[in-house]
Amino acid sequence: MGKMQVRDNIQVPDSFIDVVFLSDKTELPAEIKRLFRQKKLTHRLLPLASYLAIHNRPDLIGTVVIDAEDTDVSGSPELGRIMECFERDNIGTILLIQPIEQSIRSFSLASSDHSFSLSKSLDSIPLDDLSAQISVNLAHRKRPNAGIAVKAPALVNSSERLWSNRIAGQSEATGTLVDSLTEQLRLAGLVQRDFLPSKLPNDDETQWAVTFIPAEWVSGDIYDVARIDEQHVGFYLADAVGHSMPAALLTIFLKQALAMRETIGNKYRIFAPAEVMKNLNLKMVGQKLSSYQFATCCYCLLNIRTRHLTFARAGHPYPILFHRGRPPQQLQTRGSLLGIFDNAEFIQHTVQLEAGDRLLIYSDGAESLIGRNTGSDEFQFTDELLAVKDNSITEIVDRLTDLAKNRRIDPAEVDDLTLLGLEIR
Repeated sequence: MGKMQVRDNIQVPDSFIDVVFLSDKTELPAEIKRLFRQKKLTHRLLPLASYLAIHNRPDLIGTVVIDAEDTDVSGSPELGRIMECFERDNIGTILLIQPIEQSIRSFSLASSDHSFSLSKSLDSIPLDDLSAQISVNLAHRKRPNAGIAVKAPALVNSSERLWSNRIAGQSEATGTLVDSLTEQLRLAGLVQRDFLPSKLPNDDETQWAVTFIPAEWVSGDIYDVARIDEQHVGFYLADAVGHSMPAALLTIFLKQALAMRETIGNKYRIFAPAEVMKNLNLKMVGQKLSSYQFATCCYCLLNIRTRHLTFARAGHPYPILFHRGRPPQQLQTRGSLLGIFDNAEFIQHTVQLEAGDRLLIYSDGAESLIGRNTGSDEFQFTDELLAVKDNSITEIVDRLTDLAKNRRIDPAEVDDLTLLGLEIR
């Protein structure tokens, strides 16, 4: 943005601004500039004294970041008035009382030098923590021209105000606002992983492989592999559009709403894949989710004895079938996104698998590793995928996972990545 001098007359915003940065410094920190640019966030740097002017138009402010690095938080009544002012207007406020640092973007369950860990006494604030808090605050604001509809902020009830006061007081007293949010997101990630299969049903007939890499602490992807009876295995991969907390919450709904069979008395009936998609779609539409959330999904039903694979999809990338000695094959079938139309139709197809065949379903975060459509509407697989097309499903998934971890990608384009593979022994 360049330097900006503190002025007596503050220009009130005349259009929606994602982030108002209040600071008595004349220039945004370089890390903050880079974050706003990567996230494509509109922003304005204003002096602290301008809060009385800008809070008169709360509908034009997404969230406020207050730079109080050189301020005595516990002894500044003015700072308390500023935060109270924005609290009354239901504007999310972030108080910075320490410098900003660049940090690891992804959270990993694996213990390593690059894994996320919570620190109670930070010398600086991880930039990702600030990014996560901004994202949470903006999720509650109405953002014109964003291509999505978000509910306008509601009036703050007593319990919400109590929580806001608690957070504000906690920040002013101990500077743990960011730590608190980070810990909540970390725990949310752990809870989400509790909904994933604890182990895959490998046996003499089938071998499974999976990779699950959230873009942030939580993921908009979810998968499951479940033995329905002695003869059938149902498995799916669903992708809530978006990522971070709103998408992660939707995945929990998807997990609970997707039914593979129904029990009637002492008998049960296995749902066909198209029926699974139809029932799940009706539940999403009937839930009337806010923010117009929707999802994609690919559901497969495997008959272990006959090796018949029946599948249906809802706006999801096509599954990939690998026959040894032959090019990979997309398994195509029609199906619209989940959660939009209550009369959506889903078409299922069945293929005969053979010993040695491998199947891969994946979320759109892995599309660049798989291939792309050419100008002639033909799908062109990547050289990296073709190089391992005759390998075991475990080796294919491992290779794609390595490529995902080592690829260079714009932080603004980072997405959740999930791979789920099957091999017929």
